[in-house]
Amino acid sequence: MVMVSNSTHHNKEIHVRRRISEIYNRREEDFPSLKDYNDYLEEVECMVFDLIDGINVEAIEEKIKRYSQENAEQIMINRARKAEELTAALAACKAQPPQTDADTSSNHGVTAGTTYGQAPRPTGMGPQPVPIGRGAERQHYSMEDEEALMRLKAERAPWAGGFSLEISKRRALEEAFASIWV
Repeated sequence: MVMVSNSTHHNKEIHVRRRISEIYNRREEDFPSLKDYNDYLEEVECMVFDLIDGINVEAIEEKIKRYSQENAEQIMINRARKAEELTAALAACKAQPPQTDADTSSNHGVTAGTTYGQAPRPTGMGPQPVPIGRGAERQHYSMEDEEALMRLKAERAPWAGGFSLEISKRRALEEAFASIWV
């Protein structure tokens, strides 16, 4: 068996999944029961895995060809429905005014017309997490307080990623002294 690199295998999987999802594009509401829909999804996944792994490719390609010919009208309807939904979502996103740097500096990251933590989002996304802590209180800071807050953030930012200046210093010293006696 020939070993394929991970990126090549990944690219092949993406290509196969995109191609299959363009043809097998039915939704749950297109089926009389949830069991029928789950059976359909399982069949599609089995075909995808077999195509990726090169198992019984000719028979699967024939099955795909047959399915696309028999269900051409339904496939086109589902593609049109998906395009309409994407167009509506894009229009909803464009309807929201873009946030500029001036907006960010004047209201500290709160988009105009929305409450803190309830920023406009595209259709289909889940609820956004609400930040804990000084959300509304930040608006009452003076310029000096803002500068102090920025310095505090700059000091604490490396710790958020687990970085410690002390670790860097110790490593630099160890490497320096290790290279002296080599």
